[in-house]
Amino acid sequence: MREDILEEASLLLLRHGFIVKTLKGAFDLVARDAERIILLKVLEDANSISEEQADEIMKIAACLRVPLLIVANKAGSPLEDNIIYSRCGIYTLNPATFRRCIEDKLPIIRKSKAGLTAKINSQKLREERINLGISINELSKKLGVSRSMAQKYEAGNSEITLAKAAKMYKLFGESVFEKENILKGIEIQYQSGRSVLARKYSALGFTAFETKKVPFDLIAKKERNVILTKVGDRPGPVISSLSKLIGAGRLAIFEKEKPKDMPALTKKEFLEFEESAELLKFIREFEEEHEN
Repeated sequence: MREDILEEASLLLLRHGFIVKTLKGAFDLVARDAERIILLKVLEDANSISEEQADEIMKIAACLRVPLLIVANKAGSPLEDNIIYSRCGIYTLNPATFRRCIEDKLPIIRKSKAGLTAKINSQKLREERINLGISINELSKKLGVSRSMAQKYEAGNSEITLAKAAKMYKLFGESVFEKENILKGIEIQYQSGRSVLARKYSALGFTAFETKKVPFDLIAKKERNVILTKVGDRPGPVISSLSKLIGAGRLAIFEKEKPKDMPALTKKEFLEFEESAELLKFIREFEEEHEN
């Protein structure tokens, strides 16, 4: 069940030195160690995620430039071990494969439109072929492909079917394949949001998006500075702990009752800022004054 997957993933990350926070909403788990942040969406069936939900969490991951994964038991049919799938453009894998990835045992097989495939490291392939004294003609015969196709494998990184990958693995081992680095940050570019607050962030030089079903209403980033913004008089404690975990600033835009435990501005005050440095200084000075 979904709860079991979430518990298993949380315990795994804790054992490997991550600080873990579970959430309810767009994504289910945020984890951080000394080197990276990981966002997880945990589902029983990966097919249950909608395009809208996927786009929402993709925007947040892209803004933070952190990896985003779906961990699930199935996608209609059971997800196989050591294979990377994709749902709505998000890397998808089962709990066993996720465990291996956290243990730095990245898979080489992925499910694509062509079926199960592996990506060749052309330079490694050439090096291994020469080291073993295998000619291009011999390689083509052993793999059951044309000579020109064998040459193509060495000319640039190519994807091959699982059957051909098995033959190549038998000849050269795993080193000639590119591992699927699912723990790299997402670098998709999105246009900033259209709300008044998002447009103001954009005018200050930030990339900013409205968000749904997360503890904040906007996320804004400029260079290494990230601000999580909550609109309302009662931002709640989750945004504070989350911003601390991911190393982000936090800001409340309130109407009547000013929150006392986080940096807060009225909408009018926020819109009056003319430089991003002024806003960042306001947030930083509040945090320094209240850090104890």
